[in-house]
Amino acid sequence: MQEYDHEFAEFLYYTPRHLDKENQIWPVRAGRSTAKPNYKVGPKRIECYSLHFVLEGEVRFEYQDKRAVVGQGGLFCLFPGMTYHYSIAAEGSPLRLSWVVVDGPRAKALLELAGLTPENPYSYPANAALIDEKMERIQHVMREAANWRPAVSLELQSLLFGWFAGMALDTQHRQKDEPASWIRECIDFMEPHASEGVTVQQVAAFAGVHRSYFSSVFTREVGMSPLNYLQKIRMEKAAHLLRETDVSVTEIALSLGYPNLFSFTRAFKNYYSVPPVLFRSPK
Repeated sequence: MQEYDHEFAEFLYYTPRHLDKENQIWPVRAGRSTAKPNYKVGPKRIECYSLHFVLEGEVRFEYQDKRAVVGQGGLFCLFPGMTYHYSIAAEGSPLRLSWVVVDGPRAKALLELAGLTPENPYSYPANAALIDEKMERIQHVMREAANWRPAVSLELQSLLFGWFAGMALDTQHRQKDEPASWIRECIDFMEPHASEGVTVQQVAAFAGVHRSYFSSVFTREVGMSPLNYLQKIRMEKAAHLLRETDVSVTEIALSLGYPNLFSFTRAFKNYYSVPPVLFRSPK
């Protein structure tokens, strides 16, 4: 890996030929990276479809005026012609990413089969180990292929279709938009109690399951960890109070379960990238 301003990374490049284009999908570039503490990308747009797999840590991902935190085992996609920002979610925490950029007329349809669209550009594949293995194999072939050859093209095509097949099969057996009934009950429990400081352990106890099992199923069904979901509830309530009321920032902080103004301000800035006083609309 080479050192760059925000990361240590390896970049691999591939130039498609006629055989690749006949199959209507091909890799463009790929690589892996280890983030530095100041890791931040964007605003940026790309011309292809860039799929990023989180090997370790968490990414704060911003798209279409929306924000999400994608953790280990999560996959997010940058779609052509759209503006994105993504950065390390917590300074001082490790972050490792693996990515493959694809292009071609068939790419969009295959991504839709995998449950990835511009409106829903991230997911947590149940077979994350298989996704990582296929991605690593694609990168290996690209790394070893000094010159284009038909055999290289065919192997990459096979790996790409195998990769998408794994993700498409995964979405057939999941109902991401319709969480299991007991997870739905947990969400209903979390909504009113997040500002009271309810913990993931308490939610797991409410469900009557072990915390690790609860976290795993919740993340798979909802698309984010229960800890991040609790944070999301708090931050959305904070944003509403800042924009729609004249309540002081200190009162908002204490009302949402934060011990003091400083901890709330830090959490809010980490989530929205601006402090509460700048987020608040002028009255």
